[in-house]
Amino acid sequence: MSGPLEGCEREWLELEGEFQELQETHRIYKQKLEELTALQTLCSGSINKQKKRLKDLWLELQRYKRHAGSEEAELVQQMRAYIKERQNIFFDMEAYLPKKNGLYLNLVLGNVNVTLLSNQAKFAYKDEYEKFKLYLTIILLLGAVACRFVLHYRVTDEVFNFLLVWYYCTLTIRESILISNGSRIKGWWVSHHYVSTFLSGVMLTWPNGLIYQKFRDQFLAFSIFQSCVQFLQYYYQRGCLYRLRALGERNHLDLTVEGFQSWMWRGLTFLLPFLFCGHFWQLYNAVTLFELSTHEECREWQVFVLALTFLVLFLGNFLTTLKVVHTKLQQNRNKTKKP
Repeated sequence: MSGPLEGCEREWLELEGEFQELQETHRIYKQKLEELTALQTLCSGSINKQKKRLKDLWLELQRYKRHAGSEEAELVQQMRAYIKERQNIFFDMEAYLPKKNGLYLNLVLGNVNVTLLSNQAKFAYKDEYEKFKLYLTIILLLGAVACRFVLHYRVTDEVFNFLLVWYYCTLTIRESILISNGSRIKGWWVSHHYVSTFLSGVMLTWPNGLIYQKFRDQFLAFSIFQSCVQFLQYYYQRGCLYRLRALGERNHLDLTVEGFQSWMWRGLTFLLPFLFCGHFWQLYNAVTLFELSTHEECREWQVFVLALTFLVLFLGNFLTTLKVVHTKLQQNRNKTKKP
């Protein structure tokens, strides 16, 4: 047997040995995967049973509280606090278990499991999500500047508005995945992107004309300012996320202004004036559009609908930001009062 052929035979025997090890490793992997699936099913079922029993207990305490004495009322209040704490623990547990997608994800992705099972995977996804927002914000900023000062064509406006629609649709999908993986985004922050997507879609369908031209420059200037604010928010949220994660105090997927602590005020006090300025600019857009809707040459339905949408955005953003800041201020005051 020639030398090269003997070398090939040795290589094959080595590959055969490694293949046998690979088969055994894969067999163990499938076994562990089945065990993992069984554990996931067991945990999910146990959590659901616990949540149902806690719900029944909560209702029973509600009924009993009406006729309880002072000491009994205090015990009821304490038990209700324990139940709320237990619900928060269940929320953290479910972040590492497969779950059904929400309505929006079901419509877009179908029944696809989007659960990330490790902290490393969750943080990597959150980090990539923030970078995605940053890159798209820069593109939208450049697009708004180009449309406002260089390209005065309807087709470029349509491209810009299409990018806005795609941007908010994509953010909605990505935030829905974050929520499925344990992020505490809730309330208005969930609805904001839906409303913004609708607004951008209406802007895309608004035909060119006198009324459109009257509002065009104002909208593009607002888009430039909004992109700048989002740029500032990115660095503020990213800094808070990394610091809180390093301190081990927050979830890997936390974001928005909720959850800030006293040491964050240095950055937040700088950011809040820009946020409130953007909110009131939305109100100014709504007032302008309401006035344009009464113009004698206004025939487009988009004008009044956009006015209402900007008003909804202003009320949602302004009131929610006020509520969050007030709540956190109260929490900080209560902490300082404690001995």
